Amino acid sequence: MKPESILIVDDEQNIRFTISEALAELPASIETASTGEEAQKKVEQKPYSLVLLDLRMPGMDGMEVLRWLRDSRPEIPVVIITAHGTIDTAVDAMRLGAIDFLQKPFTPEQIRSQVQRVLDRGKLRDGKADDYAARFELAKHCLSERHTDAAVEHLHKAISLAPERPEAFNMLGAIHEMRGALPEALSNYRAAWNFDPTYEAAKQNLERATSERPRSGKILLGELRDDSGSFSDAIRRA
Repeated sequence: MKPESILIVDDEQNIRFTISEALAELPASIETASTGEEAQKKVEQKPYSLVLLDLRMPGMDGMEVLRWLRDSRPEIPVVIITAHGTIDTAVDAMRLGAIDFLQKPFTPEQIRSQVQRVLDRGKLRDGKADDYAARFELAKHCLSERHTDAAVEHLHKAISLAPERPEAFNMLGAIHEMRGALPEALSNYRAAWNFDPTYEAAKQNLERATSERPRSGKILLGELRDDSGSFSDAIRRA
């Protein structure tokens, strides 16, 4: 198995340094780029396992880089680094397959956890997706490749395995909202919130989507609750 390689793209030197240091203990090679143009050249020369990409950069900005990546290297997962953005920007990025967001400011542990989760997700195979957590993460993997219908199928299978859990309902709501089907989105957000009022992603999605004020922020796909250890088990089986 070839070693993982990660490219950090951010115009702020301290952010590049912070992320590089946080990921130093992972068994992966870490490289950085300070501009979109530099990132494009590096990706053309090397196959990366993951790109961490700032949305706001001078010159070729993050959205331009993301569009280029999806056209030329759609197999590379992307984590968006941002402290900015409206719901429209976030939805545009998600429609291009960027489903993981790292919000500034962040801690080294948050960076490592996010990156490891994305790298692990790519190791799953459908044949090994025999539990709720694996189906949930496979749905995210499908979304990152813009296979929305396949993501929905995985989420329905996850719900059949654990119909009382909120995560899959919330992600279904997010997919419907990205498709512009707000009533279906609200129905799924409410289902997630009813099953678990402490699930913050569903709560925030529901509050944002029903607000009379202009919507801001981003659609939250959510993460598995901490009480689920089955995703790491699925990775080991795969």
